[in-house]
Amino acid sequence: MAEELDVNGTKLTPAELEALELEHPDFEVQLESLGQWQLAWRRFKRHRMALVGATLFFGMCLVAIVGPFLLPYNFYTIPAVDKVVYAGRPPTLAHPFGETGSLQRDVLTLVVNGARLSLLIGVGASLFGAVIGAVVGGVAGFFGGWIDNVLMRIVDVMLSLPLLFVILVVSKFLGSGSWYLIMFIFALFGWQGISRLVRSLFLSLREEDYVDAARAAGVDDLRIIFRHILPNAMSPIIVAATLGVASVIISEAFVSFLGFGVDVTQPTWGNILSNSLSFIPLGNWWWPLFPGLAIVVTVLGINFMGDGLRDALDPRAKE
Repeated sequence: MAEELDVNGTKLTPAELEALELEHPDFEVQLESLGQWQLAWRRFKRHRMALVGATLFFGMCLVAIVGPFLLPYNFYTIPAVDKVVYAGRPPTLAHPFGETGSLQRDVLTLVVNGARLSLLIGVGASLFGAVIGAVVGGVAGFFGGWIDNVLMRIVDVMLSLPLLFVILVVSKFLGSGSWYLIMFIFALFGWQGISRLVRSLFLSLREEDYVDAARAAGVDDLRIIFRHILPNAMSPIIVAATLGVASVIISEAFVSFLGFGVDVTQPTWGNILSNSLSFIPLGNWWWPLFPGLAIVVTVLGINFMGDGLRDALDPRAKE
């Protein structure tokens, strides 16, 4: 007869005790198993400034998407005013950000509509640039040899080109003022840093044991690159692409401020600042102030979020 065990005054056989443990496991001693992205999300939530940055950035994205539908004024319709003031009007209850000079347009309407293209150019150019940089850097780092030399020399040449001059020349040939053209230019000349980062990661990861095992199993090179190595290099790429959004937003504002960027009929924060330049001596401080603040808040939010992602996605970080 099997030995009976006493559990809370009830005698159970070992088989009955095992069945009881399977039915009612001891949750207090169970270990919680989390994946890489779950651990990253847990670390990100503990980073207060990263949460603040994410709130600022995604809040600005929400304003850019739904804001134009909620405003009382349309961007393409100039509201009638009782008295035209050439220098514009300061903030009032009806116009919290004030009115521009000349045609007296609502500054809040300009800033909200300008957020759409500024954020779209920043996110789109960074996303496309990250894809190009990951592909070029991955191929160069994985294959090495003459392929690596050729691709890296192309990167060096492109890094030596002045971006402002390239935007001016390309805009003249392809038609100036198109936001998608500006986004394409920033993407085309903004992937070199990511390509170098990915190349260095691939040079290290291609020597790992799981890559040798995949080669021994007959897996082709492209599958090893995109299925085995690239997922392990995604964390630095995500961080670099996130921080790149802030860089593109500032660069677009700079070139649009100089008149080389998006056409004034398509509002961005940069050309809104450019249009206000001649009215600053007349005392119109509110016109450049609020689009400038929008740029500052968005860039700070992205940088805070990027710092949090860098810490959260670091595999050496402690829980």
